Amino acid sequence: MKGARLRHRIVMLLAFGAGAIELPREASAQPWGESAPASVNVTPQELLGVNIVEHLGQRLPVDAIFRDDKGRSVPLGSYFDGKRPSVLVFAYHTCPMLCSLVLDATVRALQGIPWTVGVEFDLISISIDPKDTPSSAERKRDELVGRYPRARGSSQGWHFLVGDEQNIRKVTDAVGFEYRYDALQKQYAHPAAIYILSPNGYLSRYLYGIQFPPNDVRLGLLEAAESRWVTTSEKLLLYCYHYDPQGKRYSLAAMNVMRLGGVATVIVLGTFLMTMLARERRKRARGAATERLRTGETS
Repeated sequence: MKGARLRHRIVMLLAFGAGAIELPREASAQPWGESAPASVNVTPQELLGVNIVEHLGQRLPVDAIFRDDKGRSVPLGSYFDGKRPSVLVFAYHTCPMLCSLVLDATVRALQGIPWTVGVEFDLISISIDPKDTPSSAERKRDELVGRYPRARGSSQGWHFLVGDEQNIRKVTDAVGFEYRYDALQKQYAHPAAIYILSPNGYLSRYLYGIQFPPNDVRLGLLEAAESRWVTTSEKLLLYCYHYDPQGKRYSLAAMNVMRLGGVATVIVLGTFLMTMLARERRKRARGAATERLRTGETS
């Protein structure tokens, strides 16, 4: 009994501690005996001006000028040659947490899909900090490429770009990526997402968070590929899955699966019937041949 009471007290203390941690600052400051105001969803001051407004179907500005990890001046349009889709990431190189989480999650997702960076698609990372340099871009690129086994020492298809405020804003505005600089913290407040681009640089899909299921990335690239590199089995994947704008991810399309199941059933039944008919014909032919032989022998 003592042990049970002790466990009960521990559970109650943990529950109280969790409640205290989650207690809103406004509620904790309420004097005893006064009712707390109704809960209101208020955006923290630090996150004002931080958002993503989707601009699906919009083309990124091809005339935006950046510098790559070698210091070369390159227009963004040079990466949209109409041959393969891209994964776009906004991340600055001195970000203490979120940018690294997003980039790491991106690499993990890319490891889980059968396509290869630099072969079927590219990865483009644009720094939102004008102070970042080609050298820091090269270090960040090499760090991530080193975690991607299929790179085999090659950074082909991995593009890390830096630029001035004007060109950065030109691209982020086109994407709908809203961020701001917090002078007090000396950091950028920004959302977490990656973006799938068509081979010609049009926004095809937004994927949110700091974890990207490989299947979602693969399906996003399949959609954006515009039938390039897409096998029959991958087309079936696109038929079975659709993007859920509420859940911000791909989900199984039940009706499409049922349709495919019906088609598969018809094919299986048709194959079975054709096989049985063919066997019956062969059986009859053998019977007729045997009968002819028997008739010939008796005559």
